[in-house]
Amino acid sequence: MTPTTATEPVASTPQTSPATPGLDDRVTRALVGAAVGDALGGPVEGWTPEQIAERHDGRVTGIVGPWHGENWRTARPIAPYHKGDGHVTDDTLMTHALIRVYDRVRDHLDAYAVADHLVPDLLSPRWIPELEAEALPLQRIFLAEKWLVARLHYGHVDPREAGAGNIVNCGAAMYMAPVGLVNAGHPEAAYAEALEIAAPHQSSYGREAAGVFAAAVAAACRPGATPDAVIDAALALAKDGTRSAIEAVCDVAAHHDDVESALAPLRAAVEPFDTVGPDYRSPALGARRPSRLHAIEELPVALGMLLVGGGDYRRTVLGSVNYGRDCDSIATMSGAIAGALGGEVPADWAETVAAASRLDLEAPARALAQVAREVFARDLDRRRAHEEAFTALAGA
Repeated sequence: MTPTTATEPVASTPQTSPATPGLDDRVTRALVGAAVGDALGGPVEGWTPEQIAERHDGRVTGIVGPWHGENWRTARPIAPYHKGDGHVTDDTLMTHALIRVYDRVRDHLDAYAVADHLVPDLLSPRWIPELEAEALPLQRIFLAEKWLVARLHYGHVDPREAGAGNIVNCGAAMYMAPVGLVNAGHPEAAYAEALEIAAPHQSSYGREAAGVFAAAVAAACRPGATPDAVIDAALALAKDGTRSAIEAVCDVAAHHDDVESALAPLRAAVEPFDTVGPDYRSPALGARRPSRLHAIEELPVALGMLLVGGGDYRRTVLGSVNYGRDCDSIATMSGAIAGALGGEVPADWAETVAAASRLDLEAPARALAQVAREVFARDLDRRRAHEEAFTALAGA
């Protein structure tokens, strides 16, 4: 299949979508939307908007091939991955791995579920699109995710404390969409569960971003939810630099309804909170260290692009992709939220990504939607038992 690169500007007319899609539709759109965003962003990850426009003779408007063309295996020997042509990256690999954990546990997850189920999953052979081979996911995931295996499988560290010491990046946040979907409509519960699940992986603002992203997805699932409502839910829960960064970026995004005009202002708004620095491929000395004053770049920009795109899937994700830098993770997050809001993922994109990555993008969604129903039923039983116990104690 030949990848396409269009040169016309990103469309600015929002697409219509059903006003009140149900749980199954929202879960499917969120997860397929995240995977497609990941695949679109992968080949231009690490570059600036200007470099992307030069390389592709304009803005990226669909699935494109590797940045280095046929030399993708050797251009970056430390990362010999086939990014592009519809291949998903580690964002989707980790998301699907977490869904498989939910499918096994069939209840809310905690840090021990990560140690008992997620880590063994990373050591089980699967088809890895970017390697074009069956391999251990461990052999593809980034060093920040390899940390999970080193600390939990080999180090036997307490799962609740294992994230301390890891670099602080978007690694834990990028695959937390399933947590928001299991807690659909309940951002507070999604936030708390994601913080628990992220504990073996991250600390500081990396862990915080995981909680806020899951909360944003859960808020997007509410019937009638809007991009503004999602931002409000995120800000109601976010702490420290994460909250400040989201507020700063979204304040700027509110003045833009055109992706092109928003690219530089969104970067300027998040820059004071970003520790990586202006050169994404050469991080500053203080990059990715714990801090209460800073934030990962990806989540605030994803939320900002959600506002700029008006919640429309295509505009939101293409804005995220053309932002550059860690745009596969930005587009994964914004794609998940736009999908949860009911945004329609272009069918041709989804079909191309599924075929190129040799993945069934909808099967994980069907499995997770069923788990979400079971967890909700368990929650109702637990709530009723609590009410009965409290009433007996308090005499209410």
